[in-house]
Amino acid sequence: MGPPLLLPLLLPLLPAASLQAGGSAECKLNPNFGVYQPEHLSAPEGGSIDIPFSFCYSWQLASDPKMSISWRWKDFHGKFIYNTTLPFTRENFKNRLFLNWTKGQTSGSLRISNLRREDETKYFFRVRLTTRDHGEQVWQSIEGTNLTITRGDPSLTLRRRTRTLGMKADGILYASLTLSSLASPSPPAPPGPLLPGSPQEETLYSTLKT
Repeated sequence: MGPPLLLPLLLPLLPAASLQAGGSAECKLNPNFGVYQPEHLSAPEGGSIDIPFSFCYSWQLASDPKMSISWRWKDFHGKFIYNTTLPFTRENFKNRLFLNWTKGQTSGSLRISNLRREDETKYFFRVRLTTRDHGEQVWQSIEGTNLTITRGDPSLTLRRRTRTLGMKADGILYASLTLSSLASPSPPAPPGPLLPGSPQEETLYSTLKT
């Protein structure tokens, strides 16, 4: 499935001949602007998740573009949980949000730590900037990222094997894997140390795949 659709919030339609050079990377869905974030992510309760994002634009920016990023949750018109302009963080996310982004860059990620069951919802990235010839522009993802919170002890996350076992299936991108979320009931711990390439490791991963 392709990237989510986008909706301009304060965006006049521009003929192709009027587009200015000096914008960001080429936009795939619209010649003027674009926002991209994953449709689905999953992480264990008590753990953390990074929601990646990127955006593009075709206009030349003002000398001071006043670029800012904000995030909404639950639905497209949902309440803001984070804003770089004020700055602002919603009360129930205090000390749990970290934006990995430098002003001027067109990609980054939002980290949510100490995940709770009530964090299971959709998250919507939004960008605002000022252009040289077309004033202020604001646009946001329509579909956002649907975050699923799985039950389980985050200490059991197979961090060493995350990159190897990471998968994308049925349109869902699994950011981490836990014993409790992959198998029910959880397989018994193998005797002795779990060494790479050992028969115990092969037995464990065979169990996890079923």
